[in-house]
Amino acid sequence: MSDRETRHKKAMQKLKSHVDEKIDNATEQRGLLLVFTGNGKGKTTAAWGTVTRALGYGYKVGVVQFIKGLWECGERERLIDDDNLEVQVMSTGFTWETQNRESDTQACQKVWREAERMLADPSVYLVVLDEITYMLKFGYLEFEALKKALDNRPSEQTVIVTGRNAHRELVAMADTVTEMQETKHAFNSGIQARRGIDY
Repeated sequence: MSDRETRHKKAMQKLKSHVDEKIDNATEQRGLLLVFTGNGKGKTTAAWGTVTRALGYGYKVGVVQFIKGLWECGERERLIDDDNLEVQVMSTGFTWETQNRESDTQACQKVWREAERMLADPSVYLVVLDEITYMLKFGYLEFEALKKALDNRPSEQTVIVTGRNAHRELVAMADTVTEMQETKHAFNSGIQARRGIDY
């Protein structure tokens, strides 16, 4: 065995030992709170990927879309016929299009009631609150209402929250936080969003 192969084997043995130790120490079983935030592309896409994973195992999933609900969504179109998936959408779509605080708040509160129902249902394994961070930022939903629902949800239920500028207390509460960072985005160069790729 060459010196390079010997060094590689030693490094891999050390890595395996480290990973095995982490696996052995992970003994708690419960639902998680995941936050996908940041200014980069892919937060909603990552959430839908997890939805697909959960549905693949036959789990019941609820998705509440607070911003992009009226847009075409390839993932939603592909999965909507699954009996284990419920999707609720905020009726106004992009709030910067409506520019009406009162109607946007009412629309948010209406779909939030559906989210609260999902968050209280022990049969729902995964709940996605897509783009809910905007609802907090714009004041359409009080953070305390979200916190209470998350704190009181069934212990086995996992929740994914997506959106830019996640509330600092939400980040503190979360088990896993992933920040998508934009390095470059085609839209900023005048390239239109592409069906089947961007939505």
